[in-house]
Amino acid sequence: MSSDSGRTRWGVLAVVIVLLAVALFAAYTWIVLSWSFSQGERAGYVQKFSRKGWVCKTWEGELAMVNIPGALTEKFYFTVRDEAVAERINQSMGKRVALSYEQHVGVPSRCFGETEYFVVDAKAVE
Repeated sequence: MSSDSGRTRWGVLAVVIVLLAVALFAAYTWIVLSWSFSQGERAGYVQKFSRKGWVCKTWEGELAMVNIPGALTEKFYFTVRDEAVAERINQSMGKRVALSYEQHVGVPSRCFGETEYFVVDAKAVE
């Protein structure tokens, strides 16, 4: 009888440890996606924008930024999780666009996006 209660106790302890680990992982993920390390804006031309992922679909893009004519193009890689923002970016393809972004450092999975830069707004620049 004592061996059954010992097994039951270890089984309950194992379940509690697994649930605690899942809860801590979920809390950590929520914190890094809610709190931004930095915020900013980048302007340029979106030269690549596509919906990617096997299970978790996100929009991934590449913004070409040219500050001075004749200078090398700098690329800014970004992720979009909001469908409305993705639609605005798709409508502004070929035009100069300003992207407002938040940087989220330490996101635990590529399921939330391939980059740490999450675009939260987009507007065409004349």
